[in-house]
Amino acid sequence: MATSKEYKNFILEQLSLTDNITVKPMMGEYLLYKSGVLIGGIYDNRLLLKINAYNVCYSFNKVLPYSGAKPMCLVDDLDDKEKLAQVINNTYKGLI
Repeated sequence: MATSKEYKNFILEQLSLTDNITVKPMMGEYLLYKSGVLIGGIYDNRLLLKINAYNVCYSFNKVLPYSGAKPMCLVDDLDDKEKLAQVINNTYKGLI
């Protein structure tokens, strides 16, 4: 199942408090970047982030974006834009 454009737009709206967010389409899904660094993606209408030392404190469920991939953090609380911005910024810090 591919991610819908509506869901991608919803995620981008929820990330509106976070600077320098871009997405790139990839085989029906979307790769998520902050300041040019790949931090995760939108897969099957789910926001998934790369796992690192700066975001494990949030105790996210770990899921596979697709068969054969490494586990990623499933962000399922999308209502709090400020917390979501904090999660994204911390994930970014752990990858630079």
